[in-house]
Amino acid sequence: MIIAVNTRLLLKNRLEGIGWFTYETLKRITVRHPEHQYYFIFDRSYDPQFVFSANVTPLVLSPPTRHPLLWYLWFEYRIPSVLRKIKADLFLSPDGYLSTKTDVPQFTVIHDLNFIHRPKDLPRLTSLYYNWYFPKFARIATRIATVSEYSKNDIINSFGIRGDKVDVVYDGHNTAYTPLPGAEQEAVRNTYSGGCPYFLFIGALHPRKNVEGLLRAFEEFKRMSGGHEKLLIVGGEMFKTGPIYDFYREMEFRNEVVFTGRIPVEELRKVLGAALALTFVPFFEGFGIPVVEAMSAGVPVICSFTTSLSEVGGDAVLYADPEKPSQIAWAMQKISANEALRKTLIEKGNKQKDKFSWEKTANLLWESVEKVLYGSKME
Repeated sequence: MIIAVNTRLLLKNRLEGIGWFTYETLKRITVRHPEHQYYFIFDRSYDPQFVFSANVTPLVLSPPTRHPLLWYLWFEYRIPSVLRKIKADLFLSPDGYLSTKTDVPQFTVIHDLNFIHRPKDLPRLTSLYYNWYFPKFARIATRIATVSEYSKNDIINSFGIRGDKVDVVYDGHNTAYTPLPGAEQEAVRNTYSGGCPYFLFIGALHPRKNVEGLLRAFEEFKRMSGGHEKLLIVGGEMFKTGPIYDFYREMEFRNEVVFTGRIPVEELRKVLGAALALTFVPFFEGFGIPVVEAMSAGVPVICSFTTSLSEVGGDAVLYADPEKPSQIAWAMQKISANEALRKTLIEKGNKQKDKFSWEKTANLLWESVEKVLYGSKME
C-alpha cells in the first residue's frame, strides 16, 4: 500500500506537542511495517533525520503553510494533486487537517477542539479556518484518532460523529526524562535560578496555556510564603502574548521569574529534572504531555482539573482550578512546604506514567490505520 503522510510539523529543533506525536509514531510505524511505501509530505526543506527508513520518500510541496490562506491552498489543491500523482491508498494527517477535494481515504488525528471552546484565544482568521473546516474534515474522514477519552467525546458531541469512527490513541512521553542526581540538580539550579528551587512551566506562550494566570498565582504564592522559590517559563511565543508581558512588567516579584524561550531536549531534561514541581495549569488541553514527562523525571505536578488532564494525572498530581490563581498559589505553597506530599506525588507519578508510552501510541495508531486500509476485516 502507498501511504501519504502530512509531515509539515516535523521541524528540526521546533517539535512541540503534535510534532512530537508525529515524530514518535512515524519513526516506529515506518520501520515496523516495511511492506508499505510511505511518502512524507513537507511544506519546506526537511531534515534528513526525519526520513526514518528506506521505505520513506520525502516530498516538498510549497508554499510553506504559515497562514490560513496557505493552509487552504496546500490542503485543497497541492495535496490532492500529489495524492493523484503517487496513487496513494491513504492520506494520514497527524495534525487534523484534511482535503475536501480528494477521493483518497483519509485518516486524521484531531488532538483537541480548543478552537471551538476558546475561539478568541486564536487569531481571527485561524479561528475562522478551524471552525469552518474541521467539522468538514471530521465528516469526510474515513477514520479519526484522538489523544484522550475527553477529546473523543468532545469530537462526537461537537461534530455529530459516530463513536465507532473515533479511536483513542493516548500520547506517550520521552523516556529521556528520568530523575536527576542531586549534584546535577544543584548545577542546573545554579545556572537557571541562582541556586534557588523553582517551579517550572513547559509549553507555548499561548492564551489557553494560562501563563498569565500562573504568573498571578506565583505573585500570590511569593507574598504568602516569603520563600526563595523562582518560576521558570520554558517555551516559545505563539500569539496574543501581550497580556502575559503586561502583567509580568507590573509584577512585584518579576525578578524571580525567568523566561528561557525554547531550549533543546537534552537541556530541557535537566531543567525538568531539577524542578521543585511542574506547574501546568492550562484552561484546555487535549492530553498534556509535560505532565507525564514530569512524572517520568521524578518531579511532582500541579495541574488543572479541566478537560483531559484528570485522565492523564489520575491521583498522582495536585489539582487546581485554572480560573482561580489563588488555588494555584495554595497548591504551590503545599508543594513547597510539604516534603512528604512531594514524595507521595512522585511515587504515585512513577506508577501513573507507565500507562502511557510512545510504543503503545504507535501500536494503537497503526491498528487504526489498518482499519482504514483493510476495512471491515479489521473491525
